[in-house]
Amino acid sequence: MQTYVALLYSIILGEGRRVVMADLKAMVEGLGLKNVRTLVATGNLVFEARATDIGKLEQRLETAFEKTFGRHVDIIVRTAEEWLKLAAGNPFPADSAEAGDQVAVRVMRKPAPVEDVAALQAYAAEDEKVLPCAGDIWVVFSRERPTSRLLAAMNHKRLGIGTSRNWNTVRKLAEMVGSRQ
Repeated sequence: MQTYVALLYSIILGEGRRVVMADLKAMVEGLGLKNVRTLVATGNLVFEARATDIGKLEQRLETAFEKTFGRHVDIIVRTAEEWLKLAAGNPFPADSAEAGDQVAVRVMRKPAPVEDVAALQAYAAEDEKVLPCAGDIWVVFSRERPTSRLLAAMNHKRLGIGTSRNWNTVRKLAEMVGSRQ
């Protein structure tokens, strides 16, 4: 059995409706996946399954999600090993230690084009940082500004399918899968 991390792009189903994590867990268990756990109510899953093609696993989860909840949501899947490597590759350890909720990674389905990541610099405030790392995009958001132009610029249209998680969530998911290795 292989341990996987799955990240949902959105858990908002419509006006005032969100996916309940117990329902999401039940959906994943219904696919025959084992030891399903969620982390906070934002669409983070850890589960076990036979080793399989990641793309096929993402498709299975997305199809089941649409059938269960009536809406398509992109779901990014990584193996536990890949997730631990992503967490270990955090290029902003000092910022993460200081304010883990201000450091995030946009986990990409396909590697983000380097030139598109470089173009994000134009949207970054003076105290914000952007770095590509192994196809994903790490960001330190401003502590001074309540909204960031950078966040809005990091969209599917510009970068492709992906979803962001802050350092606190990345670290907790790494702890969850690290204990299963």
